[in-house]
Amino acid sequence: MTNNVIEIKNLTKSYGKHRGIDDVSFSVEKGEIFGFIGPNGAGKSTTIRTLLALIHPTEGSATIFGKDCIKEAPSIAQDIGYLPSETFFYEGMTVKELLDYTAKLYQKDCSKRIKDLSEKLKLDMSRKIRDLSFGNKKKVGIVAGLLHSPALIILDEPTSGLDPLMQEIFFEILKEENEKGATILFSSHILSEVQKMCDRIAILKEGKVISLQSIHDLRSNTYKKVQLTTKKVISEQDFLLEGITQFEQQDDEIRFMYKGDVSRLIDSFQHLQIIDILIEEPSLEEIFMHYYQ
Repeated sequence: MTNNVIEIKNLTKSYGKHRGIDDVSFSVEKGEIFGFIGPNGAGKSTTIRTLLALIHPTEGSATIFGKDCIKEAPSIAQDIGYLPSETFFYEGMTVKELLDYTAKLYQKDCSKRIKDLSEKLKLDMSRKIRDLSFGNKKKVGIVAGLLHSPALIILDEPTSGLDPLMQEIFFEILKEENEKGATILFSSHILSEVQKMCDRIAILKEGKVISLQSIHDLRSNTYKKVQLTTKKVISEQDFLLEGITQFEQQDDEIRFMYKGDVSRLIDSFQHLQIIDILIEEPSLEEIFMHYYQ
């Protein structure tokens, strides 16, 4: 029996001549925090909306909890928490009225859960939705998405509008949900968030998945950042080793990216008069830019 909560196979969505997503395939394991990253317009939201049966695929299939996302959408929805990138609510309701109404859709008593989440997020339950800032409307969306303790949480650019302190509180809430067994699909173009939260990631470019791997493997199998300080100015001709890219030189300081055996790189420095050397892992941002160049 599969341990995957989400399975997407050759999913394609076309809008006439315009591309949405093209032959997207990946799976998300039970209990995993899975990052889904790419710039705006890469197809992240299209994939998520297809998973939620908000739009229907042109080709391919997707399942959640082993159920077909389109055919069994109402059944699946009971165990999903969804936070869209932009939230729209009944403007005339108070926060409490809106959240109580949402809870009724799940036919559960969520009053304690609503109270706990609202207190953590410092959300005023008595205010009208129309009077809330964008950030506070996002907080309402977070509580609405999590109040029924869903088994799967789907987040589409979830932190837009939240100040840095609220973002940290939100991440703590997500980690608590994950520790209790929730699976999380985290879609974002903010790479530091994905780096902080996720176990594995899929990188999306122009509607296609171009990389699918763990964050650990992504870093260890990719380029290293190298910075050297030399006793004298050295020619770029001394750095013609295969695997070196983005070479920059300013006086006696040299920076470049390197992919390959680090011991081989060190050996190639033997004839150089090096004062200092720094080799470090690139940030996810730098890795991401490599994929997009």
